[in-house]
Amino acid sequence: MDKKIKDRRITHCLLLPYPAQGHINPILQFSKLLQQQGVKVTLVSTIFYSKNMNKVPSNISFETISDGFDKGGVDEADNYKAYSDSFRKVGTETLSELIEKLDKQGNHVDCIIYDPFIPWVIEVAKRFEIVGAAYFTQNMNVNSIYYHVYKGKLQVPIIVDEISLPSMPKLEVQDLPSFFLTYEEDPSLVDLLVDQFKIIEKADWILCNTFYELDKEIADWSIKTWPQFRTVGPNIPSMMFLDKQHKDDEDYCVSQFKSEDCIEWLNDKPKGSVIYVSFGSLASIDEDQMKEIAYGLKNSGNYFLWVVRASEEIKLPKDFEKKSNKGLVVKWCSQIKVLAHESLGCFITHCGWNSTLEALCLGVPLIAMPQLSDQTTNAKYIVDFWKIGIRAKFDEKKIVRQEVLNDCIREILENERGKEIKNNAMQLKNLAMKAINEGGSSHKNIKEFMNDLFPLEPTWPA
Repeated sequence: MDKKIKDRRITHCLLLPYPAQGHINPILQFSKLLQQQGVKVTLVSTIFYSKNMNKVPSNISFETISDGFDKGGVDEADNYKAYSDSFRKVGTETLSELIEKLDKQGNHVDCIIYDPFIPWVIEVAKRFEIVGAAYFTQNMNVNSIYYHVYKGKLQVPIIVDEISLPSMPKLEVQDLPSFFLTYEEDPSLVDLLVDQFKIIEKADWILCNTFYELDKEIADWSIKTWPQFRTVGPNIPSMMFLDKQHKDDEDYCVSQFKSEDCIEWLNDKPKGSVIYVSFGSLASIDEDQMKEIAYGLKNSGNYFLWVVRASEEIKLPKDFEKKSNKGLVVKWCSQIKVLAHESLGCFITHCGWNSTLEALCLGVPLIAMPQLSDQTTNAKYIVDFWKIGIRAKFDEKKIVRQEVLNDCIREILENERGKEIKNNAMQLKNLAMKAINEGGSSHKNIKEFMNDLFPLEPTWPA
């Protein structure tokens, strides 16, 4: 480390993601880049969520604040609005107390990197004259949709069939985030996401876990809208992605679930032969859909690795074997290690943004089965614009039948279209690697951010 860094007080960043695994992991990955330059990092989460965290690495300090629901988190609240209102009131108080406590301990906070899902954090940062960096964990196309609702340029409930927004391709209503389709039943989730933009202009930086080359048009639009906007992704573990440049960065720092070892099972499978199936940490699949997936995988005749969380296992068919010659069902696994394995042939995914980026960065073709939130929009881009996957279409009962799933698997693993999709995925993988490597678009943006934290003594490599 540079001697000048040793001789001065270490810059200290608080990380305050929304309390959900898909929001915590990418912000923590970004923070690893700060740590490499001598920045002290403290992760802050809610009291309730901290009880569910399986591990926190020893090199990251950890603190908690309250959202007002210390026993049950968001599930304890009557609805999302009640939770958000409580989190704002109680969180503002307890975050302020934490900053004051750290200052008294000699750990003055210089910067807060926060999730726009909790927009009030920037107000606390400004009150303490601390640099505030908003960090979007969803892609900017999705963020733009919510922004235009905030600006009144897209009215809810949606009554038109087709949506046309600046710097974006035309979208049909079913391509929008799922919360728009249920807005009249429950507007609170759309309101939560629209609220991200109420005071976003107060942020000193607006960062997003994507890379410029993936979506140049929306990135350029974002910079025109917010001059402080920068793409800084993909923020995924680099060992599996960047040719093993950082041997200590082989997985995410924090997990809500304990991983099972499935790499040995993958090791003796032929190259490109295994179907990996996971629907993330939140999505709940109904019993009929679980049955169709189970028999679809079994009857496909292919090897498969299926992640079924403990809370979802009861929905598996009673005669379905969790371990067989062809298949393995686990409660959780290191997804990044699985996707990096040469035996992987394709990934049946819910199209969460983290999963999408991981697959894209590792060149894995996708079969899209979006479930909720931004996943429907991500699926549209995966299939129609980036062309790195195909959509498993559901029937009138909103279920993807096993025959449809089998057709998708054959399309990816056996047909000419599958080869084209694989080639497209590899091209995007190369662009992602170029963006995060030295001299790439994300590398330059991170360097600019680092030099703002170290205005007198920039240390990020030239």
